[in-house]
Amino acid sequence: MTTVKAVRQSALERGVDALDADLLLARALGQTRTWLFTWPDKTVEPGPLATFEALLDRRLAGEPVAHILGEKEFWSLPLAVNASTLLPRPDTETLVAAVLDRFSAAPLNLADLGTGTGAIALALASERPNWHIVAIDRIAEAVELAQLNAERLGLRVKVLEGHWCMPLADASLDVLVSNPPYIDAQDPHLAQGDVRFEPRSALVADEHGLADIRRIVGEGRRVLKPGGWLFLEHGWQQGEKVRELLKQAGYHQIKTLHDLADRERVSLGHL
Repeated sequence: MTTVKAVRQSALERGVDALDADLLLARALGQTRTWLFTWPDKTVEPGPLATFEALLDRRLAGEPVAHILGEKEFWSLPLAVNASTLLPRPDTETLVAAVLDRFSAAPLNLADLGTGTGAIALALASERPNWHIVAIDRIAEAVELAQLNAERLGLRVKVLEGHWCMPLADASLDVLVSNPPYIDAQDPHLAQGDVRFEPRSALVADEHGLADIRRIVGEGRRVLKPGGWLFLEHGWQQGEKVRELLKQAGYHQIKTLHDLADRERVSLGHL
């Protein structure tokens, strides 16, 4: 007899992270993680066991758990994910929190560039239902995914296909936010871990990772209203360079915020 406890322990002995093993086993059994801990001596039947083994093999091959399950939580929102976009990461919640901390619930116009799954736009919409939020991505599959997530969650976000600020009118925004590609193409981490399964276009930018940030900083001057704010996520070693880009472009009250690991992660400024 194969129990939940035994199956879980076997996965751990094969080198799978405990959380990953729990999520995959719960999916195979059609149960929750709480159920696994409540009923560790329940028998795992051959069918679910075979399903779990197949899921486990994919994880051992390096495929992200979020891709295997087709879902990733961000800001407590269950988001559908696939290989067309970057997987939402906890560090990006730093950007969401920064925007929420600075602005009240009063209506304003905001755009999220390179939205991917729609994570940032949807997190903000869940907290500020009176805001008018547009989410933009140049990849058609990402646009479809973000729209699906908005519909599934019942959140009011308009999703558009386009490259950075191109779909936006002049002086139309109070706030512009983005988590753009910011990794140097030569970064060795691109060949490691989950990022191997994510689209390179969502990760890598020219100019040692600063090309897209530079473009957004420049285009932001066109689409932001006077006094509008720009929020940018970037690499933990790019804070100084991003602040300089903002300064050169004429932004004011420039500052950089730290992420959960106390590393520079989000820079902002206003016109």
